[in-house]
Amino acid sequence: MKLSNTDDGFKKDQPNVIEEKASRNIMDVLEDFGITYADLENTAMEFYVPHPGVETVEKARVVFKREFDYAISDSNLQLLIYTAILLEKEGKEGKLPGLSKKSFEQDLSFIIADEILGEAVAEYIGGTKGKFEFVRFDKNKPGILKHLGMFADDIIGGLLGGVSANMYSRAIYEAEEERK
Repeated sequence: MKLSNTDDGFKKDQPNVIEEKASRNIMDVLEDFGITYADLENTAMEFYVPHPGVETVEKARVVFKREFDYAISDSNLQLLIYTAILLEKEGKEGKLPGLSKKSFEQDLSFIIADEILGEAVAEYIGGTKGKFEFVRFDKNKPGILKHLGMFADDIIGGLLGGVSANMYSRAIYEAEEERK
């Protein structure tokens, strides 16, 4: 089941799954943009705090990878990430409507579309806990986030926030289940 699973679909006689393999993988897109999985994992681990089920950094990395792989398998999430990468590229070239290249580079505080995308991704993956984690990543800009531009830092912060929230929540749940 994907994050966006629907039982009936939205249109009659339409499949509720993607029936063919996509021509591009979102991780390839991110790597082409200069973001590796190691960058993402290392950035997330900068905020690591021991919890039941993730008592060590090593265990946290395993659980983070599982949660990351699950989240990133969702087509809607991949499209949101891709959208941010395209916005980033267009912004660097001064091609965004309503925003000059200079304004894009300044990451003006009254332009909030980037924050909205980051929050939406975090909430999509990890609910309210994901949004909370996004705020932590957004305010502190650990790891790779401090090197990314206006849209990329927020969408990646949202991705890491949502996945991190799920990592901790699911690890605690699983640790409690093991004790039973």
